[in-house]
Amino acid sequence: MQDVVQWLKDNGNLKIIDEPLDVELEIPHVAYVEVKTEDSRPILFTNPVNKAKGIEYDMPVLMNIFANKELTEKIFGKHPDDVAKGIDELLKLKPPKGFKAKLAMLPKLFSLKNVFPKRLNFKGECQEVIIPKDEVDLDILPILKTWEEDGGPFITMGQVYTRSLDGEMQNLGMYRLQQYDKNRLGMHWQIHKDASHFFDQYQRAGKKMPVTVAIGGDPLYIWCGQAPMPHGMFEMLLYGFVRNKNAQLVKSITNDIYIPRDVDVVIEGFVDPERMEIEGPFGDHTGYYTLKEPFPVMDVETITMKKHPVFQATVVGKPPLEDKYMGWATERIFLPMLKPMAPDLIDYNMPENGVFHNLILAKMKTLYKGHAQQFMHAFWGVGQMSFVKHAIFVGEDAPELEESKALAVHILNRLDQSKILITQGIVDHLDHSSSEQFVGGKLGVDATGDEVEEGVEAVLSDEALLMKMQEISSTVVGLKQYMTETKTPVCVISVDKKKSQRKLIRKLQNLKEHIKLLVIVDHENNDLDDAYMLIWRVVNNIDAGRDVILKPFIAIDATNKSEVDGYEREWPGDTFCTKEVLDRLQEKGLIDIDEAFIKKFGLLPF
Repeated sequence: MQDVVQWLKDNGNLKIIDEPLDVELEIPHVAYVEVKTEDSRPILFTNPVNKAKGIEYDMPVLMNIFANKELTEKIFGKHPDDVAKGIDELLKLKPPKGFKAKLAMLPKLFSLKNVFPKRLNFKGECQEVIIPKDEVDLDILPILKTWEEDGGPFITMGQVYTRSLDGEMQNLGMYRLQQYDKNRLGMHWQIHKDASHFFDQYQRAGKKMPVTVAIGGDPLYIWCGQAPMPHGMFEMLLYGFVRNKNAQLVKSITNDIYIPRDVDVVIEGFVDPERMEIEGPFGDHTGYYTLKEPFPVMDVETITMKKHPVFQATVVGKPPLEDKYMGWATERIFLPMLKPMAPDLIDYNMPENGVFHNLILAKMKTLYKGHAQQFMHAFWGVGQMSFVKHAIFVGEDAPELEESKALAVHILNRLDQSKILITQGIVDHLDHSSSEQFVGGKLGVDATGDEVEEGVEAVLSDEALLMKMQEISSTVVGLKQYMTETKTPVCVISVDKKKSQRKLIRKLQNLKEHIKLLVIVDHENNDLDDAYMLIWRVVNNIDAGRDVILKPFIAIDATNKSEVDGYEREWPGDTFCTKEVLDRLQEKGLIDIDEAFIKKFGLLPF
C-alpha cells in the first residue's frame, strides 16, 4: 500500500468527489450517509474548503476506508478468521520433541521475526516536508467538524503514539483530538487507556510528556490503534503479524517516539501534565454527544508530511458506520485471545447497533450449572471486555450469532428471570446512562438451557393491549409487540414521560397475564417499527442496576433519565444531521436519500 488512494481505486471502488465541499458538516455528512448505504464505498474529497475561515486546502480528504466487509478483508490481505487461526496456533505452540518436530517448527519461528517493528536510522517519507515550531499552523490540515454541536473541529483518525516515562513501553491508540487553535490539540485519551496511564507517570514526575500523532498511511495502522491489545504490548506487533513483515518506523523529529515511515502527516508535541482544558462536546460513536470535560492539551512542536499528503478521517455517530467493519475484524481476530480465560467459548459477536461495548452475544459449551455466570464474571474482569454492559450467553445448539432473528427466537424461548444476573462494575468513559461516571450496572443473561415451559398467558393484539394500557396511564402513546410466537414476546411502548417509569411499571403489573418482557422508550425520536435502532437506544440508555426490574415481569426503562429518576448528571443529546446541509447536498446530487432513509437511521429529529 505505497499509494493508498491508487490501491482503493484498484480494489475498493473508490468514489471521487471533486465538488468543493466544506470540512464543517458537508464532507462528514456525505460520508455519514454513504456508509449507511448497502453498497457503501470509500470516498476521496479532492477539494475540501473551510468557508468560515476562507481556506482552500491542497490536501484531499479520504474517508470510509473500511467501507464494507469485502474491502476490510482486502485491507488485511486475508480473512480475519485466518489471522485468528495464526494467533491460535501461536498461543498453542509447545516445545518440539525430537529433531523432526524442531525442523517442522522452523518456518513458524522464522516468520515471527517479521512481527517486531524495525527502527530505521534515516528519515521517512512522512518527513519530506518539515514545518518548524514558529511556522506551525494546524489550519493547513482539513480537520473536520462533524456535528453542529461539536465543540470545534476534531481529528478523528489520528494514530496517537506515546511512550512510558522510562521509555520501556510504546503505545498506539486511536483517540479523537480537538483543534483549539493553530498549535494546540485536546488529547481525549480516556482514563482507562494506556496513554492515560503513561500520562499519570509523567504527571507524578512533573515532566512534560512527548506525543506524536500520525495521520494516513496503511489503513491497518489505524485498525491496530483501536485493537484491544494486552497492557504493555505495542500495537505495531499486531501489524507485523498480520502483514508478515516488519513495520518500518522512523524517529520523530522532536522526541524519541517512533512512527511508521509512510504515514502522510505527523504532528509532534508535548503535553504539560499541569495544564488541562475543556474538551468537547463531540458527537461520538455511541450516537450521543460526549459532554464537555477537562483533558490534557498537546502543544505542537512541529508538523511533518509527505510532499503530496492525503488526510484520512472517519465519521462517528449512530450505527451503522465504518467501525462496524473494523469491529468485525477485531472481533474475529481476538477470539483466540479470549479462549484461554474462557476455554469453552465457541464464538462471540458484538453487534454494531449495540455500539460494541454495550452488548455482547456469546456461544459456549455448558458443562455444569452456573457455567454461563462464570463466563459473565470472566468477561467483565479482563481487558476491554470489562467495559461490556450487557452479555447474553447461548449454548452450542443455538443458531449462528449473526443470524439475528433466529437467535432472538432462541433466546426469548429460554429467557428466565432466575437466570438473569444484575451486578455492578466498570463502564466505558463514554457511557452516559450510569448515575456515576465510570461505574454502572451490568446485565448477564444465561440462555444456555432448555426452553422455558410457560409463556404469556394471553397474547393480545397491539391495539387491544395499547387500549388497556392507556386506560391505566395516558402517558402511554404507542405500542408494538415483537416475537409474539415465542415464550417471551417483547412488548415495546413509547411514553410521554413526566415522572419516573417505576410508577408506570407498578401500575402495569395488573396486565401481567399479557406481558412477559416490557421495554419502555420515549415517544420522541423513537420509531417502534425499527427494531435495529430500538436495540441501539435501549443498550445505550439503561443502567441495569437502576433500570431493569425482574418481577412480576421483566421491565426495562430505556427512557432518557433526569432528576425524576434520581439522575443528577447531564443527559446528552443524540447526534443529528443538519437539515439545511442534507438538503444542500441532495440538491447537488452528492447524496440520494428519502424520508424513509432519514427516519430509519435517525438522521433528523422526529
